[in-house]
Amino acid sequence: MATKKSMWVLFGIIVISTWVLGSTIQAGAESLNFKFYTYATKTEKFPVDDVEEHIVMYQLRGTFYVFENGEVATASLVATGDFIKLAGPFMNYNTIKFADGSTIIIKSQGTMGGSFTSAGQTSEIIKGTGRFAGSKGTLTAKIKYLPLEKGEVGPKGIGEGTLNYTLPSK
Repeated sequence: MATKKSMWVLFGIIVISTWVLGSTIQAGAESLNFKFYTYATKTEKFPVDDVEEHIVMYQLRGTFYVFENGEVATASLVATGDFIKLAGPFMNYNTIKFADGSTIIIKSQGTMGGSFTSAGQTSEIIKGTGRFAGSKGTLTAKIKYLPLEKGEVGPKGIGEGTLNYTLPSK
C-alpha cells in the first residue's frame, strides 16, 4: 500500500513540476514575424555524371529582413545542395546581424522544388550573441524564387516567416 501511495505522490510531483517548468518556458517565449528579400552573391555548380542534370551546388547569399516591430537586419547565408533537375535536398547556415550587433545563427535543412520555384525547410537556432546570447528556437519561412535573370549567379527570392525563440533565465 505504501508503494502505491508513493507512486501517486511521485506522479503528482512530476505533473506539478512539468506544469511549473512548462509555464516558465512559455512565459519567456518570443516571436518576431518578418518579410525578407534574398539574393545570390556566388554560386558554384559541380556536375555529377550518374543521372541527367545532377549537380552539387555551393552558394553564398545575402538577405535583408524587415521585422514587424520595425527592426531591420542583414544576413549572410552559406548553402549546399544536391539537385537533380533543380530539385532536391539542401542545407544552409544563416547568420542574421541586427543593428545593435546582436546575431542569430540558424541551421536549416529542406527540399527545393524544381526550377528553384519554392523551398520547404526546418530551421533551428544554433547560437545567438548580444541580446540573443543563449537563445534557442526555430525559424519558419516560406520563399518564392523569381526567374533567373541574365547575368545573375542565382535566383532572387522573396518571402515571409516567423522567428520563435526563448532566452535563458537571468
